[in-house]
Amino acid sequence: MPSVTHDDAPLLADLMPWSVAPPRLGRAWPTAPDSASLKARWDALLKAEGPDREALFGATRARTLHSAVGQLPGHSSGTGRLARASGPCAEPVRVLVGPFDEQWLIPDHRLIDAARPELWRVADEHQVFAVEQPPAPDGPALLVSSVLPVVPPQPRNQQRNPQRNPLQTAQTNPRTNPQTNPQRSSQAKTAPAARPGRVRPLYRRPGGLEPNLSPGLLELLSERLGHPLTPLDVLAWTVATARPGPNGPTVPLTADPELWAQGTELGHRMLWLMRRDGERPKLPGGRRPYVRAPLPPFPLEPRYDREEETLGLDEGRISPVPPAAWDFEVGGVRVLDQWFTNRITRPEPGTLEAIRPTTWPQPWTSELLELVTVLTLLAELRTQQPELFRHTQHSQHTRHTPITATDLRKAGVLPPPDSTRRPASVLNHPEEGPEGQFALL
Repeated sequence: MPSVTHDDAPLLADLMPWSVAPPRLGRAWPTAPDSASLKARWDALLKAEGPDREALFGATRARTLHSAVGQLPGHSSGTGRLARASGPCAEPVRVLVGPFDEQWLIPDHRLIDAARPELWRVADEHQVFAVEQPPAPDGPALLVSSVLPVVPPQPRNQQRNPQRNPLQTAQTNPRTNPQTNPQRSSQAKTAPAARPGRVRPLYRRPGGLEPNLSPGLLELLSERLGHPLTPLDVLAWTVATARPGPNGPTVPLTADPELWAQGTELGHRMLWLMRRDGERPKLPGGRRPYVRAPLPPFPLEPRYDREEETLGLDEGRISPVPPAAWDFEVGGVRVLDQWFTNRITRPEPGTLEAIRPTTWPQPWTSELLELVTVLTLLAELRTQQPELFRHTQHSQHTRHTPITATDLRKAGVLPPPDSTRRPASVLNHPEEGPEGQFALL
């Protein structure tokens, strides 16, 4: 009976050839969960002069107050040296700073150590970014986002509520309790999230043009499956079936229309939840988490009651919060815990990061409620993946055969041309270079 194993399943790196390392910020203060803090931080930076401005900025080998760089593609910001900068900051934009954690960023090239301009050139409302994740026993191999993923630095001298105990769970889970599972004892749930891997945009050009797929792949799959496919269909299948491998994620392909339909239906649902497009999702039965007891002005530490499915934020309470949402991990780190860490950690006084809301903003509560729902539904969908994996490895329909890497090589789809591993030439509008000069691309 035909099957696809890790050895002959195509590599994601060959199916989606163009990839870029995620933008590396180099400093934490240009990102924040709220945009108002960013504008206040920028104003504080410009009010400082000389050594004070330099200390607040946080110089690195890649960026200082005297660095000369051009604008980020598609965004208006100053290009003069920051040592003499004036005026308002560039309008903040949404970015992904961690798994399922969208925050705001000042899109100013002078503030970012490695901005990856080629990604900014193709970032628009049509784009979907596939982000490889570190291998983990229970974590996904691939996440997707409609906003650009970035890598923030580790915060400087921050402590998460040092006067209280680390994250507490009223009803512990043996699978996640270090005392009952020594294999996990070294994994602190408040540990920094593992750095994401390569970013693979679905489209090589703005406007949803030129899919980032090996030439001929879409046509071959459409022919073998008997109906036309879209690039988003291929990404949906990829999200549902990608598995970690020694050379990167692998994606088993099939010529079975029934199995393909099952996988893409699952994948499209996962894409919808990860991208958070459209109407707000609901828990099974139409339930939604909501605030049962008012939250304090600024929560200090979350506590989870597994039996009651309640998330306690000091005297505040949110429920229902199913265990599947609380336990959801990416790269070995609990997503909800990392989300809270990024909002309740106390920055070092006197830094720009210390400029932040003094009370818990209402939009954060709304984001939290939606995140709980998204993680719960994704965890439920992930329970369907093992069966799908088994079918891709042992086809139950002998008249249909898997599509292996060898098959793709014979069809001329693999290996992809070297040119497809490089960014497309994109110049839809002039880009301002350092000190106001126009960049030549």
